[in-house]
Amino acid sequence: MRKAQTQPKAKRQIIAIGGAALTPELDNLLLVEYFLKQTRKKKPRVCFIGAAHGDADAGRLRFYAGLSQFNCKPTHLPLFARTPRDLASFVLEQDAIIVGGGNTRSMLAVWRDWGLDVHLRAAWLRGVVLGGWSAGSICWFEQGITDSIAGPLTAMNCLGFLPGSNCPHYDSERQRRPTYRRMIAGGKVAGGYAADDGVALHFIGEQLAHVVANRSRARGWQLARAGKRAVERALPTRNLAKR
Repeated sequence: MRKAQTQPKAKRQIIAIGGAALTPELDNLLLVEYFLKQTRKKKPRVCFIGAAHGDADAGRLRFYAGLSQFNCKPTHLPLFARTPRDLASFVLEQDAIIVGGGNTRSMLAVWRDWGLDVHLRAAWLRGVVLGGWSAGSICWFEQGITDSIAGPLTAMNCLGFLPGSNCPHYDSERQRRPTYRRMIAGGKVAGGYAADDGVALHFIGEQLAHVVANRSRARGWQLARAGKRAVERALPTRNLAKR
């Protein structure tokens, strides 16, 4: 009796970018190119979700301008205008989903109200490449460091697709590094990963597989708690500008 053939397990990928919108600027195009390559499709379907900025026109237009320079099929998912009726099918039709920056707390509230968090997890398990920058980076982890609330940075619980915590803008916003280190040292958040602007943390499954950057000196970082302090180490980071 012939054994039933089993489908190969889909490759689960998340690309968490510290800060650098996928826009037409030359250095950011390096990150766009890297992101699209991970789909392994000749003409990938790429969806932008801009809910963290209330579906602002500016972010969406920059996305289309950046993607126009590549052989792909860009689209966007509106959550503050006319939203697709069959949200699950819309999400699963994509090869890559890119999430923009903004207010992470509000974004996740909207996602959960629509059930989008469930659909995104299903897409991830099916091999759709997920990712984004800033809010679109921290949302995939168990916890993130956010400026969603006015005043000092705060920690928040996120989707938990990836273990640990995440902090973007590690080199460009002065309060990020000391706050993240203090929160880890105090046990307020679990250890995790930080990324300078222009750095992408590429996870395959739940493991960090690659760290790439669109500029020299930009780095990814891994942080852990050791006793009552935070230990930080720079991660080997490949500069995409050096072919």
